[in-house]
Amino acid sequence: MNFSDADRAAMAQALRLAERGLFTTTPNPRVGCVLTRDGVTVGEGWHQRAGEPHAEIHALRAAGGKAHGATAYVTLEPCSHQGRTPPCADALIAAGVRRVVAAMQDPNPQVSGRGLAKLRAAGVAVETGLLEDAAEELNIGFIARMRRARPWLRLKIAASLDGRTALKNGDSQWITDAAARQDGRHWRARACGLLAGMGTVRKDDPRLDARGVETDRQPVKIILDPRLELSPDARLFASGAPVLVVSAVDDHSRAAPLLEKGAEWLCLPDAQGQVDLAALMREIAARGMNEVHSEAGARLNGAFIAAGLADELLLYLAPCILGDAARPLMALPELTTLDQRIEFVFHNIQPIGHDLRLLARFKERKTDTKTIPSARN
Repeated sequence: MNFSDADRAAMAQALRLAERGLFTTTPNPRVGCVLTRDGVTVGEGWHQRAGEPHAEIHALRAAGGKAHGATAYVTLEPCSHQGRTPPCADALIAAGVRRVVAAMQDPNPQVSGRGLAKLRAAGVAVETGLLEDAAEELNIGFIARMRRARPWLRLKIAASLDGRTALKNGDSQWITDAAARQDGRHWRARACGLLAGMGTVRKDDPRLDARGVETDRQPVKIILDPRLELSPDARLFASGAPVLVVSAVDDHSRAAPLLEKGAEWLCLPDAQGQVDLAALMREIAARGMNEVHSEAGARLNGAFIAAGLADELLLYLAPCILGDAARPLMALPELTTLDQRIEFVFHNIQPIGHDLRLLARFKERKTDTKTIPSARN
């Protein structure tokens, strides 16, 4: 497609609008829409929460009668089905929009292309692929859940330059400075679920929240607690955000105090008596979680990587060295040849305060192509 500079500017604005829903749209994707006519923006909007109007509806309401004959720039294919809200494709047709430019198709193969086909059948000119990479990046978790029935799993780690996360005695507060810690809370806030293991909870008694971030939604706290050792007095219960405790033992007497605190409990054992990580990822995807942000220790980090379930590392490197005796980034089996190494691609590198933030994605990952029949609500 040959898109004009005006097309690109309008889609870039639609993407900026979509980002306003970064913390709030789950389980739906983040979507923005801009309506232009005769080179002038006549309406714009973004999806804010599941169950509320989609981006296209907000833009059409803002445009009113000026939507007739307009071009709609949408960061995701307009929906064509009746969910908790009516189909956006129908609304665009009814408003008399003459052209629709979508950055990308809906990633769910059960619905992908149907909205575009409906628009074309009504005589609307349809084009796709404008700033598609940026649109996919914005909804990387939604795409992952739709295409493989698994969320996008991000492992967040704070470490020294020599790859150590804590002293031998467990002391880790603080390796990185306050700016890096606050930046990490923004990544927490955009996630649907915030995952931690009992080793982290026992050592740090963390709150596991996105405090200091302007959002009225907190991610679900997912605690991997194989033996149901979590204390009902743990600080993570203080915020009132949902807590999901996942165990490997089916012991209702141990779970009862956690249930009284409002937690939900799942028992997902594997053959080794630990939590079945693959089953957990499938389960939380089925619950509509797109992105999961993990703040775990070396053993759990290594287990996710060994199982092929992790998608990227969010690594904060501090300008210090802790030495060989300190605790490592992750626990993995010894490699005997370099061909066995786990390779990454650096996606983003940025200074944060005195520290360095690296976003590194696995070069090759095991994938599950099973899809979930779920679309925007």
